[in-house]
Amino acid sequence: MFVIWNWFLMILPFALWGTSMAAMAPLVNAAGPEIVASLRLLPAGLVVLASVPFLKRSWNISKDDLVWFLVFTLIDATLFQIFLAKGLMETGAGLGSVLIDSQPLMVALLARILFGDAINPIGWIGLVLGLVGIICLGVPTELLGNWFLLGNFESGSNFLSHGEVWMICAATSMALGTVLIRFACRKSDPVAVTGWHMVLGSVPLIVWHVFDKNWPLFPDWSAFEWTLMSYSSLFGSALAYGLFFWFASRKELTSFSTLAFLTPVFALITGGIWLGERLFLLQWIGVVLVLISVLFVSQRRRFWGNKSDNELIKEA
Repeated sequence: MFVIWNWFLMILPFALWGTSMAAMAPLVNAAGPEIVASLRLLPAGLVVLASVPFLKRSWNISKDDLVWFLVFTLIDATLFQIFLAKGLMETGAGLGSVLIDSQPLMVALLARILFGDAINPIGWIGLVLGLVGIICLGVPTELLGNWFLLGNFESGSNFLSHGEVWMICAATSMALGTVLIRFACRKSDPVAVTGWHMVLGSVPLIVWHVFDKNWPLFPDWSAFEWTLMSYSSLFGSALAYGLFFWFASRKELTSFSTLAFLTPVFALITGGIWLGERLFLLQWIGVVLVLISVLFVSQRRRFWGNKSDNELIKEA
């Protein structure tokens, strides 16, 4: 029962992120990316900090971690959220989450360089399958067909439009944040770091929004739209980020971050329920590949003879 509960908590952040993508998509076009990004961070950070006494944690950020904490805040909070919000203005929730969840590949390489989290052949196969899976989930079918036939893609849409570029930037920020959390939490509590980085990371976004004359100062949303924003902030940020960085500071990074391949699955399912979107056959193939990739990477040591990655490196 404990193992099942632990796996549920590990998967929950990615389910919340996927559903939040669908919830945020209609909001950024109505109120602007800066206000949506800041409203996703500030209330969530305050909720996380308010939970510190109940969890018997400390609010303090160690002086030894302060520099890394500020770098982590800028990259993972401010930059990631604005890149995500800007990307959602030009891409759908499904394609956006697909592009963002290329970040486990970046995490794998960074973790290998910085922490020695090596990847055995089963893990690499899983990462490749995951990448192929998210491509099947989000890339237009016509584009895949033209790639396969080596033809010219003549559709009016451009795969590498500004929206896709913003999402790739968001993926890079998230990958760097996943690695930086270990440096920011060397002597500081992960819960406090998560809460403070959300609160402080929202400040530049709020200032930016105040001086941005292209959008109203205060969003003119309906009650339902405010509900979507509240869900994205409290569940898609406060709870999701708290769980994610708690596990990221303790788990082996490559295996854990690869669960992010599940995020586009949840985003597409949510889009189907809320927005009436339906999966094509190619997308269902992508879902299967994503699930297989998660299994391969998370259980790669068991499949590779119960040996650790470092033992395999020494044998090689």
